[in-house]
Amino acid sequence: MRKQYHFWPSADGLMAWDVDRLIDLSRDLPRRPVKLDSIREIDEVYWFDDGKERPTCRKVLEHIRLIGEVDLAHAIILGADGRVMDGMHRVARAMLEGHETIDAVQFGRDPEPDYVGRAPDELPY
Repeated sequence: MRKQYHFWPSADGLMAWDVDRLIDLSRDLPRRPVKLDSIREIDEVYWFDDGKERPTCRKVLEHIRLIGEVDLAHAIILGADGRVMDGMHRVARAMLEGHETIDAVQFGRDPEPDYVGRAPDELPY
């Protein structure tokens, strides 16, 4: 799997969580079905929200390829407030396939970020 981070803005700068670490930390959380319509990111700019990356045809096709490769057997990871911390490509695939729900795990309290105040291109990949 390619190295990934989940990013979230804060007053101290961009917060970043290593997705591999999120997977490890969420491993024992209970799975539950979540209605796809309740996932707010499906109606927000998600992969192209940093203002630097534009949704060119090439970039959109890259995400389409990733959506086609995901495994819906893996639960998505939600933050304490319900935001998607890992699994948006799985959400997109489930929607494309006509599912109404997707399995999810959710943190009761978000783990501390791995990085704060660093740009995505400054992180190790």
